Amino acid sequence: MTQLRIIAGLGNPDDKYEKTLHNAGFWFVDALARKYKGAFRHEKKFDADVCRISIDGHEVWLLKPQSYMNLSGGPVRAALDYYRLQASELLVVHDEIDLPPGTVRFKQGGGAGGHNGIRDVIRHCGADFLRLRLGVGHPGEKDAVTGHVLQRAGAEVEAAVARNIDEAIAALPVLVDAGLNAAMKQLHTREA
Repeated sequence: MTQLRIIAGLGNPDDKYEKTLHNAGFWFVDALARKYKGAFRHEKKFDADVCRISIDGHEVWLLKPQSYMNLSGGPVRAALDYYRLQASELLVVHDEIDLPPGTVRFKQGGGAGGHNGIRDVIRHCGADFLRLRLGVGHPGEKDAVTGHVLQRAGAEVEAAVARNIDEAIAALPVLVDAGLNAAMKQLHTREA
């Protein structure tokens, strides 16, 4: 069993970013809130939108930092501190350029892999948290990455990310009931 208490989706708060690939983490927690009939409200003390849901009887807080991607760590740390939780009880969901669209992966700990939102969460919370990496693909050149993640994707890529979100949401009850290895097996073997 995984002690999952907070799921933080990373993104940018302005409407102009809503449909961009960099907001895939927000897309995930929004879909999760819809599935489990939760409603977000703004929590000033975290600078985040929060929502409480229950996944198979496990209470979980959903979090959308409103501080912009590169400053996501402060709101995540504030929520952990307020609820007296450890980073090991945190799942951070984010876009991942190093995975092609249609690929989704759980990962425990590790570095930032060039993702500034993850880098800031590590800076504030340490690296001992679970990640859910939603593949959005790489544009091919390093100089094109920012434009790639800060623009709306084509219909095929959006549909692939949406499928990944549905598949990952289906794996969450396995994660909370049977643990990370079982959830990884369900999620990762689906693509094989």
